[in-house]
Amino acid sequence: MIHQYKSNGYNIVMDVNSGSVHVVDDIVYDMIPLVEPLVNEGIKDADTIRAAVLHLANLPYPEADVTEAVDEVLELEKQGQLFAPDIYENYVFDFKKRQTVVKALCLHIAHDCNLACKYCFAEEGEYHGRRALMSFETGKKALDFLVANSGNRVNLEVDFFGGEPLMNWEVVKRLVEYGRSLEEPNNKKFRFTLTTNGVLLNDEILEFANKEMANIVLSIDGRKEIHDKMRPFRGGSDRSSYDVIVPKFQKVAESRNQMNYYVRGTFTHYNQDFASDVLHLADLGFKQISVEPVVAQPTDDYAITDADIPMLLEEYDRLAQAMIKRKKEGRAFNFFHFMIDLTGGPCVAKRLSGCGSGTEYLAVTPWGDLYPCHQFVGNEDFLMGNVDEGVTREDIRDQFKCCNVYAKEKCRKCFAKFYCSGGCAANSYNFHGNINDAYDVGCELQRKRIECAIMLKVAEMDEEE
Repeated sequence: MIHQYKSNGYNIVMDVNSGSVHVVDDIVYDMIPLVEPLVNEGIKDADTIRAAVLHLANLPYPEADVTEAVDEVLELEKQGQLFAPDIYENYVFDFKKRQTVVKALCLHIAHDCNLACKYCFAEEGEYHGRRALMSFETGKKALDFLVANSGNRVNLEVDFFGGEPLMNWEVVKRLVEYGRSLEEPNNKKFRFTLTTNGVLLNDEILEFANKEMANIVLSIDGRKEIHDKMRPFRGGSDRSSYDVIVPKFQKVAESRNQMNYYVRGTFTHYNQDFASDVLHLADLGFKQISVEPVVAQPTDDYAITDADIPMLLEEYDRLAQAMIKRKKEGRAFNFFHFMIDLTGGPCVAKRLSGCGSGTEYLAVTPWGDLYPCHQFVGNEDFLMGNVDEGVTREDIRDQFKCCNVYAKEKCRKCFAKFYCSGGCAANSYNFHGNINDAYDVGCELQRKRIECAIMLKVAEMDEEE
């Protein structure tokens, strides 16, 4: 499978199955779609292909140049870098039988929040249920469950999530201490992370977080007017949450040497010019930035619509070009959704099946219930068990084991499938009623992000030459 596109002056050709990326001149770019169907038909003889292409092509190039370009294309095919066969589909045949261990938990330390974000899937922290704070005893059982179900895996991850985790900070600290006590006797190593809106952040919390949290996610949407519109305080206060958190977040970023954190925002129908929000965050001094599209039902006034997509695609291009310019000026920053590894990247299982929700990764509610991930919490159809009894609904786990790019018809012929791994199962379920579909708006934007990410890699290599 080949995907070709032009971006920022580059002719980029991706061979999806081999993972090869090529930057080619105009004539080779034009030859590839002529050669591909012939190779796919099983024609391997170079003379036959050259003759067929010369017969078919009505291109403004001399015959000798066409012949040379076809030879280049065929050489890449011979090296396995173009028109490579799909060797992965058979790999997923026994996914349901594969042994899985739990390696990460999302601990809902607080089903409560001090903000009333308009797009919050967690309903201001309530998750379709009641306000609650996780007790230390429940969290302790969750960590015991993780250790007991992690097999021989040494490295484990625990995300402190909400609602707003800082509303239950004392329990967070005690659970970190308990987790550390489990490491040596069980040959485990915990990687703790924290997601916070920053309202309650102070020096004491930051000192502890810098010692114990491998990563901190800081929620901010960008420009003041955008952020405050979507992330107001609860109770109708007209205080600016932006003004409260920005100096705190800047302190976090600097205290961590601009590493092992990121500011994370959401853009909506109301700020289709979201590149301006990303650049605003960069101007505030943040070097690790993620701003992603809201996922909302069409009935929500802030939802992204099909009519918004052309402008959003242009914004990704604008952002990518701005990043190239800023890097040359010595003002580089990382944009989470443009980060891509073309040489190594995730293992095959990750490329095919994604984040591991429902199998390797589970969410734990304040009262100890287990769900496939935070976005399924509150949907009783996906209640998998609890920290006392473990996973009791193995049928749900098996469903998620079989969730992969080959189980999704929309993914099979998509060039992005090995980069996005089929997208978010929760988004698929929320829009189509099953986890083996795909959220179409999200797919459209994801494809563009991958194109931009690859173009940035190309530009980086071009700069180094």
